[in-house]
Amino acid sequence: MSSNQYITYTGHSDNIFAVAWSPTDELLASGGRDKTVQIWSPDKQQRYHIYRGHGSCVLTVAWSPDGRLIASGDTEGAIHIWDVVTGEALLVYRGHQRFARCLSWSDDAHSIASGGDFGDSTVQVWDAHTGACQHIHTGQFRIFSLSWLARSCLIASASFNGVVQIWNECTGETQISYRRHIGPVYATAWSPDSIHLLSGGEDATVQVWHAHTGQTLVTYREHTLAVKCACWSPNGSYIASGSDDASVRLWHAQSGETLLTLQVYPAWIRSIAWSPDGTSLAAASEKVVYIHRVPLQP
Repeated sequence: MSSNQYITYTGHSDNIFAVAWSPTDELLASGGRDKTVQIWSPDKQQRYHIYRGHGSCVLTVAWSPDGRLIASGDTEGAIHIWDVVTGEALLVYRGHQRFARCLSWSDDAHSIASGGDFGDSTVQVWDAHTGACQHIHTGQFRIFSLSWLARSCLIASASFNGVVQIWNECTGETQISYRRHIGPVYATAWSPDSIHLLSGGEDATVQVWHAHTGQTLVTYREHTLAVKCACWSPNGSYIASGSDDASVRLWHAQSGETLLTLQVYPAWIRSIAWSPDGTSLAAASEKVVYIHRVPLQP
């Protein structure tokens, strides 16, 4: 695996905290401290829309499964759902008292899970069309990451207290608590086969573990500072992780072998996203989004 090619996007005027690919691979959304979410095409080097509805720093962005809507959360606790084409705000959810740190859509696009931080510490599940709150989960302290398992009621949530919980949105019951990290956990994601989870944290590790047993399968230790973001490749064979050590590392999910280290960034990495077709990786550092070409091997 090699990546000598990359392009950059410099449309933001301040630090970027979130990047997310559209389900069709064609567009990327990015949000940050300049209070905007921007929709643009890495291939065409063209910006299509700037959403300016937020009144404070944007921390998280998430596309609906059909690619027509975006949910974005800010430091005032507001979560906006808006039309990708027109930029029209369709709903503003204000269930969180402070930071709306992370978001994850259900795969039927009917519901959204959102995680609160700094004085909130709840995961809230709510109707994406009406804003009606369906469930509030209070089992953790400061939520940094959410990942909703496809075709399931299970949600994984990572928190400041070093615990990753898998809990059932339908019943509210906690299925498993994973406690192998030292310090806050900032990233979590389900594997494409829905069997494993990854989690990354302040202890500079990314851990791959079995979602049903909690057994740790791989602990990746090549980063030197906190891991703030991580994601699976679409085929489930690889993992990309971004760190405060100003690197993105691509490695084999089963062996933990490092395949590629990207170190072209000026500072910390706050968000990464693998394109659905597996050929590109987006990484946000300071005010710039980097798009790397990283074609996967079989």
